[in-house]
Amino acid sequence: MRASERVYRALREEIVAWHLPPGTELGEVEQAARWGVSRTPLREALGRLAAEGLAVVGRGRTLVVSQLDADDVVHLFELREALETQAARLASRRARPEVFTGLAERFAGAGALLADDDPDRTAYYALVGELDAALDTAMASRHLQRSLAALRAHVARVRRLAHADTARLLHAADEHRLIAEAVAAGDAVLAAQATGVHLHASLRHVLDALAAGPVGDPTTPSQALPTPSPVLATPSQATPTPVLPRPPSARPDAVDRPSALDPTGAAR
Repeated sequence: MRASERVYRALREEIVAWHLPPGTELGEVEQAARWGVSRTPLREALGRLAAEGLAVVGRGRTLVVSQLDADDVVHLFELREALETQAARLASRRARPEVFTGLAERFAGAGALLADDDPDRTAYYALVGELDAALDTAMASRHLQRSLAALRAHVARVRRLAHADTARLLHAADEHRLIAEAVAAGDAVLAAQATGVHLHASLRHVLDALAAGPVGDPTTPSQALPTPSPVLATPSQATPTPVLPRPPSARPDAVDRPSALDPTGAAR
């Protein structure tokens, strides 16, 4: 693996996992020494992170990890709703049912993946990643896949805001189970509807987390990062999908959250 690719993947994972929280400087000298590479491959890696929106230019033209505020989250979920509900529809028409039946069964037992000895919830997020990959394969739309791929790092970053909330993750696992069951049943309407319900529940949780105060590393207390080795090596009736809330104020303490998450007004 090329040095630039290795550093890009490692830094991207640290940003997504909040080990490098918003505002963290990505200084060339420090990061080159940390990863045991020259500045040329490091600049390539940082350029890719900037192109994805995971890093932005800060003071003194040093790249920093990009911020994540309420406006960003709402806009991200607006796009997710459009893309992911369509992906679920297409997947339900083209999928191999047994793949999604198996995933549904695993999500039904997802509580076992949320053990306290796995603070990063690695196994749980790996299962979510398998569902994403299965949907990508089943929908068989390379253009839609490309659009979703461009969002994945940001989606994963937002997902980690729920990482310490076991109750929310259990609800999310049940929502993923319903999506997988609908796709396995070939029910395009239910698959899209279940995806919409999941997105709205997730949006509300993330907005609540942002409103609670400044977001740092939700995984571990702030601490010095380790120095890595240079070598890393059943058909349903359609019901309207609720409309996403208007973008709130960029100030987290002024977040305007939706009062309901489904057409009946029942919060999920």
